[in-house]
Amino acid sequence: MFTELSWLQFIILAFASFRFTHLLVYDDISIPLRRHFIEPSAQKDEQGQVITVFEPRGTGIRRFIGLILLCHWCTGIWSALFLTALVLFVPGAWWLLIILAAAGVAAIIETIVLRL
Repeated sequence: MFTELSWLQFIILAFASFRFTHLLVYDDISIPLRRHFIEPSAQKDEQGQVITVFEPRGTGIRRFIGLILLCHWCTGIWSALFLTALVLFVPGAWWLLIILAAAGVAAIIETIVLRL
């Protein structure tokens, strides 16, 4: 267990949290997980266009998780908490964070390149 966090560890944790959050909230691979907590429905907007609206499913903890997954800011807090706890209690977990962080940096670079 570490007693203080270096700047490098903090940066790795930050990019890993970013990537893990994006994975949970936006990536297609997580759709089966999100379906347990979020329900899509088709609605018409003010211009008559059909749009998909997402609502949390159920009640209690299921609804709570659905609300979290509908908000990337909220999911980001829980992702950072989870990953921080993971490295506190499973020191070998840094490798997972390094992989997530590298993927996060690659995603940011790809976004920048696509906008050029």
